[in-house]
Amino acid sequence: MLRSKSFVKRTRKGNVVKVVKEHYLRDDIPCSSPICKSCTHTPVLSEEPKATSGFPSHYIIPDTNVFISQLDIMEHPAIKDVIVLQTVREEVRHLSLPVYNRLNAILADKTKRFYLFANEHQRDTFIEKLKDETPNDRNDRAIRVAAKWYKDHLKANGSGKEIEIVLLTDDRGNREKASATGIKSSGVPEYVESIKDVPELLDMVSAPKAASEEKTVYEEHLTPAQIKNGIKKGTLIQSSFNVSQHNVHEATVVGEVEGEMKTIYILGRKNFNRCIQGDIVAVELLPKSQWKRSASVAIEDEDDEKLYGEEEVEDLKDDPMTDEEAEPTGKVVGIIRKKWRPYCGFIVKNTAPSQGESKGPTNVIFRAIDRRIPPIKIRTAQASTLLGNRIVVAIDSWPVNSGIPLGHFVKVLGSSGDRETETEVLLLEHDVPYQEFSKRVLEDLPVEGDQWIVLDKHLNDENRRDFRDLNVCSIDPPGCTDIDDALHVRTLPNGNYEIGVHIADVTYFVKYGMPMDTEAAARGTSVYLVDKRIDMLPSLLGTNLCSLRSNVDRLAFSCIWEMNEDAEIVNVSFTKSVIRSKFSFTYEEAQTRIDDERMQDDVTKGIRVLNKFAKILRQRRMDAGALTLSSPEVRFRLENDSQDPVDVEMKGLKETNALVEEFMLLANISVAKTIYSKFPSSAMLRKHAPPPTNNFDQLRKTLAEKGFTLETDSSKALADSLDKAVLPDDPYFNNLVRIMTTRCMMQAQYFCSGTEAESDFLHYGLASPIYTHFTSPIRRYAACIESDLAYGHELTDMTKMKELCDNLNFRNRMAQQASRSSVELFTGIYFRNKTEVEEGRVLRVLKNGIIVLVPKYGVESIVYTTSKGSASSPFVYDDDDKSLTAGDIKLKTFDSVKVQISVEGDELGMRQTMKMQLVEPFVEGVSVSVKKRAIEEVEDDSKSKKSKQ
Repeated sequence: MLRSKSFVKRTRKGNVVKVVKEHYLRDDIPCSSPICKSCTHTPVLSEEPKATSGFPSHYIIPDTNVFISQLDIMEHPAIKDVIVLQTVREEVRHLSLPVYNRLNAILADKTKRFYLFANEHQRDTFIEKLKDETPNDRNDRAIRVAAKWYKDHLKANGSGKEIEIVLLTDDRGNREKASATGIKSSGVPEYVESIKDVPELLDMVSAPKAASEEKTVYEEHLTPAQIKNGIKKGTLIQSSFNVSQHNVHEATVVGEVEGEMKTIYILGRKNFNRCIQGDIVAVELLPKSQWKRSASVAIEDEDDEKLYGEEEVEDLKDDPMTDEEAEPTGKVVGIIRKKWRPYCGFIVKNTAPSQGESKGPTNVIFRAIDRRIPPIKIRTAQASTLLGNRIVVAIDSWPVNSGIPLGHFVKVLGSSGDRETETEVLLLEHDVPYQEFSKRVLEDLPVEGDQWIVLDKHLNDENRRDFRDLNVCSIDPPGCTDIDDALHVRTLPNGNYEIGVHIADVTYFVKYGMPMDTEAAARGTSVYLVDKRIDMLPSLLGTNLCSLRSNVDRLAFSCIWEMNEDAEIVNVSFTKSVIRSKFSFTYEEAQTRIDDERMQDDVTKGIRVLNKFAKILRQRRMDAGALTLSSPEVRFRLENDSQDPVDVEMKGLKETNALVEEFMLLANISVAKTIYSKFPSSAMLRKHAPPPTNNFDQLRKTLAEKGFTLETDSSKALADSLDKAVLPDDPYFNNLVRIMTTRCMMQAQYFCSGTEAESDFLHYGLASPIYTHFTSPIRRYAACIESDLAYGHELTDMTKMKELCDNLNFRNRMAQQASRSSVELFTGIYFRNKTEVEEGRVLRVLKNGIIVLVPKYGVESIVYTTSKGSASSPFVYDDDDKSLTAGDIKLKTFDSVKVQISVEGDELGMRQTMKMQLVEPFVEGVSVSVKKRAIEEVEDDSKSKKSKQ
């Protein structure tokens, strides 16, 4: 049956056109119940669905809000035999894409028995919108009509068996209308309560809104229209909300202030106005008299007595700092896009009833592992059994009359302190997809499995060049199995050199649009933890068929340059190829070949030529203004059996690290130019925006006291300033300055070329006008895209490319943070039950402490100069000098100190944190006394390091 509707409309150009919409209705869409005699189908639903204490054997039909508000319950294994109406699925798609994707995942899981019923195309369940009926009311009516049809259909065709239909909705009006037509209905809390054998479901019911009569704590947010208008006029700033790691009552956004991009501070929970770390917010600048004028304070945890920020912002009236010196400060007036997610953490022990005290649901406080997330109030009947465990909680709402957000329990992860549990926590906290690859994805792998080999057809049918006779080799970290790049060099008859970078041809196995490609795009990147790797691709590809291992034929994508003696590019070409790597070197092995003059074989000579060219290329980049930045990185040596860390050391860099880096950078730049010339509106590129000038204000002042000028007008000026920041008697000083400069930088991001002006393509850190990621396709999905683009295949339009870039930026950022969290976890395990005294450097001076970096272990922490719960301290903070003074002892940025390092749990025993205490200089009431011998050992170790440098 065909229904059609026609209407006329005026186009943008003013033309009037007639539009005809056709809607097909069928009477053969099956109900999917095995008890039905009339429908021909393979049933999805069960013949004997579960009964509860309140309902006999039944199928569930939820309305849209059940999926939007109670999705955790719908995902629970206890909920099966659910009919998802087309109307509901489409409404969910329009309301929330993340929920829509999760709903589709449930529908794809055959064990859940969720059936998608196309009610909008079934002749008996399709309904027209009535006059004056809202779209929401029409959809509610469509859900009731479908539920009534199912009830009558199963009764008439049910082979004598009776299965009820239960409409699940929290809308009282909808339930009353359903009852009037003879449909059984239930709210989610009542329905969950009837499932007596799964009591934890009650804890997963989304929290109700706070009572309206409660005291208002926060300002109401502006409406979306007001926010949009304010951003358009320039009175409001749109930005991502980032809470400080060292002060949970201080956050920053980046926006335009007086015509210049600057960092803007948000101080106190009142001004946070119910937004959560990562939210996209609308910020209003405060009057200059209320701008930040003093140093930050270290506050790592919320005080239960002062949750709302009433006493966090100091009185600024008598502050001597001028308006020009004050730092821009604002307040959140609206949330443009919430980035709420499930949070891992624990129940605060003193908020839970003691064993046997209460058997019913009770309100408790949940604290997330991420200190930047505010406490969350949840209601649970299993509080006493959840104590001591890591659990997952989701936020439901944060009303203006609730001091903290309201949420619900999702699931238990495991015991606190267990390494496997803590690793799962950090993966969940950073939204890393770590589940096994699905059967559907694995079906895309070659049927030959690990017996797959390169054949003649790969050369002849795919226009590949054969480089198997060349001295190709790879240079990687020790233990690397996902080798995705290799190099070669040879002399040409004209005296020039041919240099090739060969990248694993992942796209031969992972074609755009296939399930494995969709999965790789969703994962975005491989994630490297201390003790494991979460792969972007199945291991058969990542560590075998795509990996450019030595002495096996492999498919590659090659970037080939002809260069003269001065490393100037004569020409560049790209080709698909077949290679056979001769050696898989580690950085150290390749460095040994360079240094050992006795080795004169062709491969070693080639590495030396590559090293010579890499030095020229690097110097050329430095002359153009590329930055050499730094970050403390450590490597753990793990015990074979337990995988516990037994040693930790700073990662060292060799010439061969720089050798590989230079040619990878050159390949990425060459490919970026090529794909942009071919696809100017849909190329995936990577930019690094210049940092806001006020990001450097504090570092600039501190360096000035040391006699150095920090120029930040351009990356070249900054690079020259960093090169000059050298103290002959302090070899670590320059490295420390570079570490602090790194923290002033913006995050590099992928973007679609058609969405930005060409002048904004700049990669500030590399001083390159254009850049992308063509290398490392085994671990980076962006490189898979670049391979196809470089070969001339346009994959998608500008809109979809932008969406893909947004996801890759998010995945990349989360992967980096997960890696850092893994290092923190293993550092904590290493220092468990041990105390060490080490030399540290002051990175920042706060009002109540100093942030200290210990170079030997690459760890940093706050060293408090006040006791917890006490405001008194022998140290006095000098805001002009940015220093802490006690008698004749002064602590300033860059100073050397000695600290005692240990790991301790909080008073609840649920957080293991790095604890540093001052040893030297010794200040009574702050410093800790340690054995003289321990200090002497640190001094000896420090002297030996300086002599080596």
